[in-house]
Amino acid sequence: MLCSGLTIPQNAFDVTVLEPANKRLIMSGFSFDLHGRTLFVTGASSGLGAHFASILAASGAKVVLAARRIDRLEQLRAAIETNGGRALTVEMDVTDERSTIRAYDVAEKEFGAVDGVVANAGMNVGGAVLELDSKAVDDLLGVNVRGVLLTVREGARRMIAAGSAERRHGRVVIISSITATAVVPGLGLYSASKAAVLQLGKVMACEWINKGINVNVMCPGYIETDLNSDWFRSEGGKKMIQKWPRKRLMEPSSLDATLLYLASDASEYVTGSVFSLDDGQFL
Repeated sequence: MLCSGLTIPQNAFDVTVLEPANKRLIMSGFSFDLHGRTLFVTGASSGLGAHFASILAASGAKVVLAARRIDRLEQLRAAIETNGGRALTVEMDVTDERSTIRAYDVAEKEFGAVDGVVANAGMNVGGAVLELDSKAVDDLLGVNVRGVLLTVREGARRMIAAGSAERRHGRVVIISSITATAVVPGLGLYSASKAAVLQLGKVMACEWINKGINVNVMCPGYIETDLNSDWFRSEGGKKMIQKWPRKRLMEPSSLDATLLYLASDASEYVTGSVFSLDDGQFL
């Protein structure tokens, strides 16, 4: 199976690597195959969320597409199903606990127990700290922090109730940002929210380590999307790119391998980890 330049094995395979002194390291059963798994993706109506959902579906997962814009979700569902995948759309406001619970109820009714969550929904409010108004602060923290907490917590509750401690393949992937650890003037509020969910992910990993749920955090760098393409084509955007060591934007597909690794059994022994995926932009 091929998606976005990444070759995904249909079946498990063995890799043998010769080491010094004729020792052998055998890695058996390594696979990104997600058949039989249900993955819940927030912010799936556009951007990285839509891309992530498509990649997970292409690897065999039944994908729950969650967002507020149901029309966009239906378009994505149709595209996934045209390509042979399975998807379900649920209208959901990540800041509303009742909406979150209803979305999981629908997912379980249609696809059975959820096996993993990709907490991707987020928003950005730029501007110097002195210029931020209180509503902008509340709105952004509501989506980027409260939304992640409600989404992941409800998903974990469902996974635990379904026996994740025995099945041991519960997976949570939180989408943070490289700005969680980098200082970017004008992005103070956004960066703080992404640092918050990075730390939240570590704590969740610790609290659920014996519940069969692995929690990890992805911190992408600057990726070209519909929302920022105009900026990066401007003179200011071009100058920004030229300051980076490799002088290029990332593509959504540059996150595919890490996403599939963290969502699959391949990451059985990985939890509480933070993956910086910025192409060296902040080196």
